[in-house]
Amino acid sequence: MQNRDRTFLMVKPDGVKRALIGTVISRLENKGLKLIAMKLMQISPELAARHYGEHQGKPFYDGLIEFITSGPVVAMIWEGDDAVEMVRTMIGATDPKRAAPGTMRGDLAVFMGKNIVHASDSPASAEREMNLFFSNVELCTYKLPHENCLYD
Repeated sequence: MQNRDRTFLMVKPDGVKRALIGTVISRLENKGLKLIAMKLMQISPELAARHYGEHQGKPFYDGLIEFITSGPVVAMIWEGDDAVEMVRTMIGATDPKRAAPGTMRGDLAVFMGKNIVHASDSPASAEREMNLFFSNVELCTYKLPHENCLYD
């Protein structure tokens, strides 16, 4: 892989409650991305505050924290060529009404406050978010049988 990088993606409480975890994973696997870490967890208010720290003081901040701590999430790390950009393209615009058909939010979400997934928006954000949710010992290293077909 020439530009292999890693990105963070989370299925939010609405995606978990709607049983969309498998759909999200399947879309990413079908694209050729490799899952290297995953956990089902309940986010604490403290972790939520660190995760959404850049939004502190904005009018929607309290609602963000309340929502992301309202139920379990599935935190994941994905690896692949230009993974950050690829995953952001696949999830679509933050507002599902503006998300293109074929994207996760365009196909699966209705309301901006409950838009199924969160994904890192830059390599720097990916690094920060991966470190918030995972330690290095939780990351798996392996080779997919079809990697050579995808990245020659």
